[in-house]
Amino acid sequence: MVLADLGADVVRVVRPGTDLVVPDPDRPDLGASRRNPWDVLHRNRPAIAVDLRRDDGVDLVLELVGAADVFVEGFRPGVAERFGLGPEELRARNRRLVYGRMTGWGREGPLANRAGHDLDYLALSGVLAHLGRHGQPPTPPLNVVADFGGGGMLLAVGLLAALVERGVSGEGQVVDAAMVDGSALLMAPLFGAWASGFWSAERGTNLLDSGAPFYDCYRCADGRWVAVAAIEAPFFAELLDGLEVDAVTLGDQHDRTRWPELRALLAERFSTRTRDEWADHFADRDACVAPVLDMGEAPIHPHAVARRAFVDVDGVAQPAPAPRFDRTPAGPVSPAGAADDPVEVLGRWGVTEDRVRSLLVDRVLG
Repeated sequence: MVLADLGADVVRVVRPGTDLVVPDPDRPDLGASRRNPWDVLHRNRPAIAVDLRRDDGVDLVLELVGAADVFVEGFRPGVAERFGLGPEELRARNRRLVYGRMTGWGREGPLANRAGHDLDYLALSGVLAHLGRHGQPPTPPLNVVADFGGGGMLLAVGLLAALVERGVSGEGQVVDAAMVDGSALLMAPLFGAWASGFWSAERGTNLLDSGAPFYDCYRCADGRWVAVAAIEAPFFAELLDGLEVDAVTLGDQHDRTRWPELRALLAERFSTRTRDEWADHFADRDACVAPVLDMGEAPIHPHAVARRAFVDVDGVAQPAPAPRFDRTPAGPVSPAGAADDPVEVLGRWGVTEDRVRSLLVDRVLG
């Protein structure tokens, strides 16, 4: 999605029978919708259904590879090779091809062929043990850390780096990304803190894991929350001033013996006003206080509106492409196709309409 957002012409190859047709709940009389605006992950990248058990199907993918800069596969180790789509076969056809491989556990090691999900990779990489409050079980952080951050985003970085190197060498290469590796990499600074003795193994007792009362969330009078991240001394002083707390009586900000007292005080003060009242109160202060917004609120916050941080696509608010470029801006965003036309999609890659229709008749294409 990120690469497509930034201008890559991406085609997803899916297996026949994958449900690419999504009914429009607002217009049942229309039958299958041509667009699926809720499928944000697949925006800007149409799909074709190809039967890779058929030689003609593999040949079609190889034809696309001949014109491609990047090929990405997310199978378990060995599956792409069984289809005849391993890196040796593809790079023999296109020596400039950058071949991206995405796995959970990596391509070697005792777990390489095991099933897994985001939470499993976090568990093994040393991340999950440190997520959660004191005395509570490890807390799953959605699936954004291993799947998208340590997995997809890291692969995207690797692909772009390989493309830069290709500009020097003229040769493509294999980029091997594993979610378990990427998750650990995101923790690099904390591994350093652990080795130095600064970071404790006990969840919820450290500076950034809800242990510090000046880096946590507090419930407000309306039941909603504010986030407080006043780590540095000037910001902490501004926080206390905004809450009308005497800093002298609290002593040293980093005196852990006083943290329970400070936490109780902050909780009591924040409970006296609503979330939005506190947001307005701290709006002009560098106290690092922010309202905790849900996905319905974030797109309409004045800061997000001013930055055009979200876009509306067929009535679905979603993050705008990022990062931003001053000369070649990304966009526009197109919703996922609910039933992408293979004639249109493959035509952009030089496959003739007659060939596509023949493959449809032969059921090589779904």
